Formats: sequence, structure tokens, C-alpha cells
Amino acid sequence: MSRLSLFMVSRLLKRMVLVAIAVEALNLSASAQNDPYVSGGAGFITSTKGGNTSYIPVIAPAFVAPIGDRLLVESRATILESFFPRGGNQSGYDHEHFADLSYLQADILASRYTTIVGGEFLTPFGTYNERLSPIWVSNFSEAPLIFSLGTMSTASSVGGMLRGSAASAEQFNITYTAFFSAASTNEQFSAQRATGGQVSVYFPKIQLEAGASYDRRLQDTHENFSGVHVWWEPAGSNLRLRSEYARGAHSLGYWIEADYRLAHFGGAESVIGRIEPVFRMQQTFRSAPDPSDGLPVANTTQPDFALDYRLPHEIRINTSYSREFSSSGNRNIWQTGVVYRFLIPAWRVR
Repeated sequence: MSRLSLFMVSRLLKRMVLVAIAVEALNLSASAQNDPYVSGGAGFITSTKGGNTSYIPVIAPAFVAPIGDRLLVESRATILESFFPRGGNQSGYDHEHFADLSYLQADILASRYTTIVGGEFLTPFGTYNERLSPIWVSNFSEAPLIFSLGTMSTASSVGGMLRGSAASAEQFNITYTAFFSAASTNEQFSAQRATGGQVSVYFPKIQLEAGASYDRRLQDTHENFSGVHVWWEPAGSNLRLRSEYARGAHSLGYWIEADYRLAHFGGAESVIGRIEPVFRMQQTFRSAPDPSDGLPVANTTQPDFALDYRLPHEIRINTSYSREFSSSGNRNIWQTGVVYRFLIPAWRVR
């Protein structure tokens, strides 16, 4: 392991230990609290693009510690090693290390309508970043092509956020999010200066959600990002439909995903009932060159097909095939992965 990777991992572990010590100290002086826990996922992923195969072992632990009735400390880290073929005429494999905190935040329940968030948090744009990015949740090993639009390249922000329910009734629930991020060049807490928010409305009877997002980048070249999302999970069905659209200054795109678990064949725990076919269609369109937005350099169409299998004890096998169509070149993408989700108590609260 290189000196740089050892330095990054050691800093990450030190920060996590300091958080744990601080939370434990607060726990000793608090009463009637819930137990903190460590959850997350560990996996091994292979990815073949254009005939070149990479191997990626990864672990993503998440830490949650309630402190009293109104304060919650939570964090998630990602540690992985990537082995990939050497370029040019060289044979064999090279490798890279990656260790980073996805977020480290404190949540204060200010009222039934508002939660105050401070620290490093996932940028609330669209739905993928906050809801589907954990390896034990996503149906595909790779994020959608438009993932970087609105998430400010690092996918996280450093600052403050307000979120909660603006209005709630039997027929609907309206939620909101508003945030401000400061510019940060810290190795573990990098972020861009930005502001934005999101509003969503959910209809529980038909289990339909629709929402809109907006981000404004306030450093370097000022840019606006906007997006909408629609999720639908028909009641009494194993079908799930998810979609997002996002637009930046020089590009736009969308993705639509449908998955259906075959649970009606003998139940969700049967051999066939554990199978979950998934299809995702995505496209990106570019109006001008922009190396900072993270999207393909040319218009791209990419259908993705996946077949996931859910084994007992929170183990899942993911397999997928994608075909990328672009004026810069077409290619096949094959990916497989084995993911294990874990949940363990961190310590007992006295």
C-alpha cells in the first residue's frame, strides 16, 4: 500500500474513532436513548468495458448514533481497491486505493416540521445520491450517466441544511430541503460553494412521488442545475418505477428504471421469488463542451439490463449488461457483483 493511501486510511480511521469517543461521552450523560449501530455493505465487483476487466473489492460502513430525543450523529465511509489493466502495450494489472467519508453530519430535530443538518452531507439533488448510491441498495454497480449534474462533482456538501415536511394529510405529504455549502479544499471534506433545494409531493394511496430539484454553483463559473424525478410503486405489486431528469449549463439527460421481483412465484423467499429483473434506459445530450460536468463528451444512449438474485442473510448477486451507443464509439459493459449488507450494534447505551 502506498504512503498516500496509508495516510488517507489512517486519517479516516482517526476521524471515525474521534466521533465514536465523542458520541460515547455524550451517551454516558444522556438517558432513555436508542443504541447506536454500524451498518453498511461489503462487496466484490467486476467490470468489463470494451474488453478490459477491472476488479473492485469495497466496504462502505455507515455509523448512526442517536443522542437523546432530538440529536442524531451519522456518517458513511467508502474504502476500496481497484485493480485494472495497464494501458498501452504493458501486460498485467495496476491498482489504486480510495478511502473517503461520504458524509459526516449531525441532525437536530427542531420541530415536527424541520430537521437541522450540519456538517458534510450528501447533496440533495434528485434521488439517486441520497437514496440509491449505497452499494447494498442500487440495482446497478454504476450510477446513472447524469449523476454528476447537480451534485457538484463531489456528491457532498459542507455546510448546513434544513429539511422536513411542509404539509401532511391523508391524501398527500409535501417535503422540502434547502441547503448552503461552503467552499472547502480539505482532503476529506472537499466541497464547492453552492446553494439549492428540493421539494417533493407523495401520494400514499397510489404510492406516487414527484419532485423537483435546483442547485446554484457559486464559485468559479456560476451555473444553474435543475431536475425533476418521478417514482411509482403500485400498491400490492412488486413493480417499482423510478426516473430522473437533470439539466446543466451545457448538457442534459434522463434515466428511467423498472424492476420487478418475481415474488408471486412461490413467495419472496422461494428460489424463483428471489430473482429481480431490472431494466434502465438512459440518455445524455450535450450542447457545448464542458469537462467539469462529468457527462460523456458526446450524445450517448445506454440501455442497461440487470438480473439480481437475493440470497438469504442479506447477500445479493448483481449481474448486468449495458450497451453504450455514442458518436465517440460504441462498447459493451458487463458487470457482476456480490454484496453483503450488515447491521451490528456499536455498543450498549447505559
